[in-house]
Amino acid sequence: MTTGFFWDERCFWHGGGYYAGMLPVAGLVQPLDGGLPENPESKRRLKNLLEMTGLASDLAMQGADPATQADLRRVHPQSYLDAFKALSDANGGELGRRAPFGPGGYEIAAQSAGLAKAALAAVLDGSRQNAYALSRPPGHHCLPDMPNGFCLLANIAIAIEAARHTKRAVRFAVLDWDVHHGNGTEAIFYDRDDVLTVSLHQDRNYPMDTGGFDDRGVGAGLGYNLNIPLPPGTGHDGYRDAMARLALPAIRRFAPDVLIIACGFDAAANDPLGRMLAHQGTFQAMTQQVMALADDVCDGRLVMVHEGGYSETYVPFCGHAVLQEMAGSQITAPDPFGDVFHLRQPDAAFDRFLDQHIKALEDALA
Repeated sequence: MTTGFFWDERCFWHGGGYYAGMLPVAGLVQPLDGGLPENPESKRRLKNLLEMTGLASDLAMQGADPATQADLRRVHPQSYLDAFKALSDANGGELGRRAPFGPGGYEIAAQSAGLAKAALAAVLDGSRQNAYALSRPPGHHCLPDMPNGFCLLANIAIAIEAARHTKRAVRFAVLDWDVHHGNGTEAIFYDRDDVLTVSLHQDRNYPMDTGGFDDRGVGAGLGYNLNIPLPPGTGHDGYRDAMARLALPAIRRFAPDVLIIACGFDAAANDPLGRMLAHQGTFQAMTQQVMALADDVCDGRLVMVHEGGYSETYVPFCGHAVLQEMAGSQITAPDPFGDVFHLRQPDAAFDRFLDQHIKALEDALA
């Protein structure tokens, strides 16, 4: 078994605050069953689906230790960690922007980061060809000193810094295909030339003030950050095209030691927080693309770290397709929405617009 699947039951027990969707419950905002869109069910149901189809038997299902204090301090200042731990011990609350947590939130977030750390370490030490970390809470919006957008610790950055500390690798590429801009990962590595950060996202979705194409890095990091903002409705063919023409060539030029995917599923057609019209086949196709690239540039070393995705019914099927490809398995979970989401009618005007949009970004990079 060459594909590792790192998970921990505690990550399903992370709880948010008193929210109704993206809004804190107060004044005229009525409570809502389910609270935050970021809840355990989409992740728990993914793991359950793996077991129901039998794909779990083709994976190395395993746990991991939480990230240590030393791991966390390589990315986050002690002042933030102390404030987070104190509020977590005092029954939870909120320190940043749309990132509430309950009692024990600190320990659960450290566990989530530990899964990402272990997945990356397993690939770099050769015990796994590739690996998937079912991390929760997610991490790609978290800034060093401020949690943001459901993200309490910067999981991927913590994993990278742990790998650098043990000298397992030197050059890392992070490709973020979550529907939202990976602003936290970008900020942490913005002045560095040893980590390439690439984000494909719905333009000005979240955060609305980050993710512009012109944000290319600063100092030593100039040219080592690439944002690919895409219009709503980009869809299956548009994602594959943007990957082939923009994201993958940038990673190939960088030639990393390992490729890490911030694997969000909120670009899916029925996600409540995205409008991109991707489907199960889109994530399967993008996985094929990154696996082929990893085979060419970094001996197949590929790590997926779970980020967003808020359709409890559809995330499991999209994730199953990704893991089927990673494991080279014949076990499938047919798309239950295939008769709806795969029927996008040709739209010549939009397709020309999207092609021109991607061409403009290509020309700007030339």
